[in-house]
Amino acid sequence: MTTRLQQQIKYYRARAPEYDEWFYRTGRYDRGPAHTQQWQREVEIVRRQLHSRPRCEQILELAPGTGIWTQDLAQLGERVTALDASPEMIAINRAKLAADNVEYELCDLFQWQPQRQVDMVFFGFWLSHVPADKLSGFLQAVQAALKPGGRLFIVDSREPDQSNPRTGTQTIEGDRQQRELKDGRQYEIVKIYYEPQALSAILREHGFDIEVQATANFFLYADGVRLA
Repeated sequence: MTTRLQQQIKYYRARAPEYDEWFYRTGRYDRGPAHTQQWQREVEIVRRQLHSRPRCEQILELAPGTGIWTQDLAQLGERVTALDASPEMIAINRAKLAADNVEYELCDLFQWQPQRQVDMVFFGFWLSHVPADKLSGFLQAVQAALKPGGRLFIVDSREPDQSNPRTGTQTIEGDRQQRELKDGRQYEIVKIYYEPQALSAILREHGFDIEVQATANFFLYADGVRLA
């Protein structure tokens, strides 16, 4: 497992320059205008929910990547701390936002233990990369990072993203997925697709008052709080 997690970090470091193509449906992820418009509509559903609560003081973002959601969090929090294992992702994020209220830390989230509590924790498209045997420990760390009543917001993939055969993504078995970069390099990573009801139960078991919802095609998202 350790080797696969190390490979997963290497994959996201190498993928950093092309990561935005996936989210913005360009290049080999482009399936035409109708697909892109539906994707954007569903992104907006999640984004509206994210902005549905007042600003808070301290936000912690886990695995922020290239800043797709960090730019929203910078509007929602007085201070945002973004933790990522990829210096390449952090560099893109920092250059894209140039935000005075965002600070970055290089961090392996499988080793992370919070040192303080914040008002909100956010992670996008990260939970599905956490192996089942590390999920409970990770969620315990998330709970410890939140003040009682603090907000937890999650967004992730609803189902396998069959956006284009050219992406070279293959499910091997169970939670194993093979990913291919544009230059042909291949990596094996963890990818788990949750059903809303099952994920809701897991999160509640770990001390969150939360319910996972799904958009029509692409995303799971959840907006709740840490129980006192």
